[in-house]
Amino acid sequence: MQELINIDTIFKKKLFRIPDYQRGYAWQLRQLIDFWEDIITLEEGKSHYTGVLTLEAVSELKWRTWDEDMWIINNKGYTPYFVVDGQQRLTTCVILIQAIIEAALQLPQNSLENKEDFELCDTKISDIRKDYIFLQRTSSILRSYIFGYEKDNPSYEFLKTKVFNEVSSTNQSQETLYTQNLENAKKFFNDNLNAFEDTERQNKLEIIFKKLTRHLLFNEYVIQSDVDVFIAFETMNNRGKKLSDLELLKNRLIYLTTLYQEDDPEKAELRRRINNAWKDIYFQLGKSKENPLKDDDFLKAHWIMFFKYSRKAGRDYIRFLLDEQFSPKKVLEQVPVTVGISDATEVGIDSASDHVIDDEDLTDVQDQELQSRLTISQISDYAESIQQASGKWADSFDPWPTNLLLEEKKWLDRLNRIEIGYFRPLVMSSYLNETITSNDRLKLFKAIERFIFIAFRLSQVRGSYRNSEFYNASRNLYYGDMNVDEIIETLNERLKITLNDDGSFKLTGFQDFILTKFKHGKQEGFYGWGGLRYFLFEYEQYLFSVSQSETQKIKWDVFAKNSEEMVSIEHILPQTPDLPCWKNVFGQYSESQLNSLTHSLGNLLALSQPKNSSLQNFCYLEKRADNNTVRGYFNGSYSENRVAENYPEWTAEIIKERGLEMFSFMESRWQISLGDESAKIKLLNLEFLQENA
Repeated sequence: MQELINIDTIFKKKLFRIPDYQRGYAWQLRQLIDFWEDIITLEEGKSHYTGVLTLEAVSELKWRTWDEDMWIINNKGYTPYFVVDGQQRLTTCVILIQAIIEAALQLPQNSLENKEDFELCDTKISDIRKDYIFLQRTSSILRSYIFGYEKDNPSYEFLKTKVFNEVSSTNQSQETLYTQNLENAKKFFNDNLNAFEDTERQNKLEIIFKKLTRHLLFNEYVIQSDVDVFIAFETMNNRGKKLSDLELLKNRLIYLTTLYQEDDPEKAELRRRINNAWKDIYFQLGKSKENPLKDDDFLKAHWIMFFKYSRKAGRDYIRFLLDEQFSPKKVLEQVPVTVGISDATEVGIDSASDHVIDDEDLTDVQDQELQSRLTISQISDYAESIQQASGKWADSFDPWPTNLLLEEKKWLDRLNRIEIGYFRPLVMSSYLNETITSNDRLKLFKAIERFIFIAFRLSQVRGSYRNSEFYNASRNLYYGDMNVDEIIETLNERLKITLNDDGSFKLTGFQDFILTKFKHGKQEGFYGWGGLRYFLFEYEQYLFSVSQSETQKIKWDVFAKNSEEMVSIEHILPQTPDLPCWKNVFGQYSESQLNSLTHSLGNLLALSQPKNSSLQNFCYLEKRADNNTVRGYFNGSYSENRVAENYPEWTAEIIKERGLEMFSFMESRWQISLGDESAKIKLLNLEFLQENA
């Protein structure tokens, strides 16, 4: 059995680099807590098995391109290795060592003039830094980092500057989701080390350092073959934090570059393009630190757009990409191509039919040679496409930092608020087809938003309705096989299931849904309608537009949140109308009628800022006025202003009147007809008011 070795032994005379096919640092809080607890709870003197560390010796041809590191390899005898498996654990160990160094420099006991001479476990801090962080060449500015990334990785500069606190040589440190994880890990360890009392911190640092470097044990395994490396990476990295499909795909594409003939001059360029593409992809997906975008959602969306969508199973896209489109067999399989003829057409795969052309197709061709069925240019085109798509995908989630026209940003915002769902690949396609104008996109966005609101928010059509058709439309738009007008025509055609023969909206589906909400469950009527917040926000936006004011009074990210204590939608007539002011006006109605009034659309009001739910019980005059107790409607949202200005009192008839007004807005905004007044009153669940009239 192979001997287990510790970090102290692993780092002897070695340089570690994360190769280009590897993902970045993926550990997050859960993994960091587990790692920290393993160290803290480890009994002194005992050891903990940490896992396998799989390395690949770096070829001399490769390391001789490392200008900053050649001296330490040639003169100091260090051996360079790529980390194939164990990156996450090794990175975490190095970050914790750096955090220990920083904590030791700040110890009250460290009063030395040169604080780097202070000792932990009888070892100077400067020597700990040399063993694990970097070694500086004597009488030179050259530093060789013991652990790091290949230079073109965005984490390379970030690790040096933000984790090791070194001065940047480029003044550029591109941030991605992976660099954010590095930063979070450093902060996690700094916070935990600084949480120790001053009097015990030195002792704790020494205990943790000793456990970390001497008592975490690994199996070290060195791979020699290039082919073994890539296969090992795909299989080994399913331990711990599982690789995303996007990460697996990058590894596969890099692996394919090794299968082309050694003398092919395009191999190195293809590998560079793949690395640059994924570097940009990870940057785009991780731009928002608060809400990083999911790797695999993007990969699936690009697959839908670039290839032909199928719905065999949930993860059929990655099986297609790895087992069919980018399988090693397609590189190794050779097909004949024409050569020696001007403007020769490449022969091999008919991309439309995936038909492999055989020898019979080439009977009239004089000069032929063999090439891989999957060409370097095809992989390069794919990498370029997915790189470009990543930026448009990210922009579709957050359009405001972009250079898009203001109207486009507003409509993209609407699509995000209404939950764009399976239309996002179509939106992405609209930005990747350069023939599509801004006006085309606006028409498309408006048609998509109208479709979603009418089909899903009103008619309660199942959420997957026609999704295959519009997934495929994203591909057709991308390749120019459909134009925007044709897609809009299809959207309108598919909406006909929600309309009567005369073009009016079929109320039945929405009416049945709302009436069920009044009668069953929480009996909350329109308050339980999934489209309510979006509708009230759009109504507020309409009132804002006609106010001629420049001040928005409701922010969607605040308005979209709700809790039992704080509400952003108010029942003007409260759900518990126990005060005399409410009983005097509404005491004549039965319990079910009172519930219908409370949860009818006209009684629901979008607030400019969340308020304590208990304040909903106040009398109408208190809610309406601005006083010392509560901020009144006169000083609230545009919706609140309109209620305060138009209604000096609040009655059942006014709830009906306001509900009808809001339905009129709905008809105008989404270009539908909800029928006559009687039909609308029935939809408001207020028919009893007509009966009592």
